[in-house]
Amino acid sequence: MTENKDIEKKIKELSSNFSDSNALVIILAAGHGKRIKSSTSKMLHTIWGVPSVERVHLACKKGIENTNTAIVVGIKALDVAKAIGTTDATQFVYQSEQLGTGHAVQVALNNIDIKNIKYCYIIYADMGLMDYKTINEFHSTFTNSNSDMIVMTSLYEGNIENNCYGRILRVPNGNVLGCMEHKDILAMKSDENISINYKKENFSFKRDELLYEVDEYNAGVYGFKMEYLSKFINEIKSNNAQNEIYLTDMIEIFVQNNLTISTYTPEDSKVVLGFNDKTVLKEMEGIARESIYERLKNIITIHDRDDFFIDENVVEYILELEKEGRPLDIMIGKGSFIGKGVKPNYGSTFDHLSRVKGDVSLGENVYIGENVLVQCVEGQTLRLDDNVEVYRGNQIRGNVSIGACSIFERGVNITGSDEHPTKIGKNVLIKGISYLYGSVIEDNVYIEHCIFYYSKIEEKYDSNGDIIKCRFIRPKPEGLEVVKNLEN
Repeated sequence: MTENKDIEKKIKELSSNFSDSNALVIILAAGHGKRIKSSTSKMLHTIWGVPSVERVHLACKKGIENTNTAIVVGIKALDVAKAIGTTDATQFVYQSEQLGTGHAVQVALNNIDIKNIKYCYIIYADMGLMDYKTINEFHSTFTNSNSDMIVMTSLYEGNIENNCYGRILRVPNGNVLGCMEHKDILAMKSDENISINYKKENFSFKRDELLYEVDEYNAGVYGFKMEYLSKFINEIKSNNAQNEIYLTDMIEIFVQNNLTISTYTPEDSKVVLGFNDKTVLKEMEGIARESIYERLKNIITIHDRDDFFIDENVVEYILELEKEGRPLDIMIGKGSFIGKGVKPNYGSTFDHLSRVKGDVSLGENVYIGENVLVQCVEGQTLRLDDNVEVYRGNQIRGNVSIGACSIFERGVNITGSDEHPTKIGKNVLIKGISYLYGSVIEDNVYIEHCIFYYSKIEEKYDSNGDIIKCRFIRPKPEGLEVVKNLEN
């Protein structure tokens, strides 16, 4: 109990006050995912560089303007909550014992203020391909309807024997009758029927009919009028194959109380995918990659559509740059990684296996060579001006600014810290095994096989008017007393 109280206290510190919006989204993120076989919470496994729970949270926030969000956390609760952090109108709710999706919603509604909420939406945190456009359309469809509940559904397109989703049950006129989970169908005897009474009529379904003929499935996203959700949520029972409190039972409860249910099927069925194992997670990663490729393939050059990474925020930046009408001439090599915060420019080349991360701004026609690392951490900035060339295997890290037309041949390592940034001027050439930290390099300087700490390298010329070259300069050695020659 003490541990639970401690977790509740810490996630409350990460929570923020709700807005005056009449909409609430509950994100179910309490499970761990046994089949994912990882010590990391399933919710924190990434899809295209972003934890699944964060992707769902962002989609909901962008899809429903000013919505309030409650994120139900359980196993690895603090890890999941910290991944989201403190954001506007978002609260965390701790489900100490995982008794099912319906129980998670019960816990959420018992721990948040719902008095101003008219519409409540519920979604799973592992649906990392869900996008804001689908959420927005789902919300609009519901608010423009006369229904009391809406269920997102999809049609199973693969081998029906592999369909492990809950089946949507309908009466002949198309009205929703209920939903039956796959495990409960499997638990039926081969000659057994289930019967449901609807408006004084009885409708029955056979086991094989449910397994092989019903291809419409419950995608796991719901919308409710809050007055009815809060009224009936505690009526769910756990009399099923898993002895869990299923949220899907709300469909039948609404039907039995003569409340109306509508459905919404997204145009792209891929957005409803959720993952329970690494195979499906990899499939979702591939779908995300292909989506990025399709958006950029006619705008920039991507050498290998199956082996690259461009952060989605960078994608948006590139698309905005393209609106100016000039050819971008941006090249992305095989295995390149372009992380969040990077600002490419016209003529940017990211050669094979290059990695660029953080608040990195590029001038025009910058060349980042093969296996080059250019990165800075939060709070730092890194700038490469026009026509800078960074060749194979080099590393540039931290607070660094580099002037136009500077060239770094192989073997160069440049670092700048918060207290000691590195500033490099224009037309600088650095080659050989060279390391610079916290230094200032003036324009036109030539450096070869040198190590500089907190140094200023001035632009000076000899009597013939040639730049004086810095070559083979090393700091005074320290600690020689611990170095022994093995031959002695």
